[in-house]
Amino acid sequence: MILKIHRPVAPLKGHIRLSGSKSISNRVLAIRALCHESFDIQGLAEAKDTQLMLNLLTSGEDVLDAGAAGTTFRFLTALLSLREGTQILTGSERMKQRPIGVLVEALRTLGADIEYLENEGFPPLRIGPPRELGRVGELSISAGTSSQYISALLLIAPALPEGLVLHLEGAIVSRPYIEMTLRLMQHFGVEHSWEGQTIRVAAQSYQARPFRVEADWSAASYYYAMAALSPEAELTLEGLFSDSLQGDAVLVEMMRPFGVQTTFSEHAAHLKK
Repeated sequence: MILKIHRPVAPLKGHIRLSGSKSISNRVLAIRALCHESFDIQGLAEAKDTQLMLNLLTSGEDVLDAGAAGTTFRFLTALLSLREGTQILTGSERMKQRPIGVLVEALRTLGADIEYLENEGFPPLRIGPPRELGRVGELSISAGTSSQYISALLLIAPALPEGLVLHLEGAIVSRPYIEMTLRLMQHFGVEHSWEGQTIRVAAQSYQARPFRVEADWSAASYYYAMAALSPEAELTLEGLFSDSLQGDAVLVEMMRPFGVQTTFSEHAAHLKK
């Protein structure tokens, strides 16, 4: 069989509204849950994980089902360790096969009351009240572990009685996502220091303020590719910021050698070739 792949030779033009970043959305939802007052979030991701996290954070149920949403499960594991009462955090059958032990052991070291209900190191979890949480304010964790584990610990750090000193051991493999978490925390008034392999977050309070979620740069990459392959292109990608929190914003630099130039207005990126 012979397949022929064609591309249009006409100029590529359009205005695209991108969905909000799931990574930013889930972190901002976690921060709002830790604020003393609520605030408005515009442009939340339409992803199922984000909508599920939004619903679970406002649920009054004692059993919370995160389904197959990995980020949601990991962030909720840390957030629920700060809540009074006892909750069961569970998920799909596939989720019950995904390890959570690194995060649980880290939280236990800090004093969290967490038990495995089925298999050791895996969901579901029973998470009790924070009677001892914060008895230890210093922790070491592998820098090669999931950035979501590290982010989950950092997000709750300012709510701990003594804050948190987090030592990252080994090579840091997901620095952009850790930096995203810390920059979002800083936006909501939480200061930190990062020297060498150690991140310090003192006990402090998040400050509520309205927030607009940036669009997803990973989704934008497909339109950049289309522009690069077109003889001429003029695209507007709504929702992207010049001072992005996302590592994938490096696309602006990567695509210049392909002839794609990017300029920004207040809430959009404009691509031209």
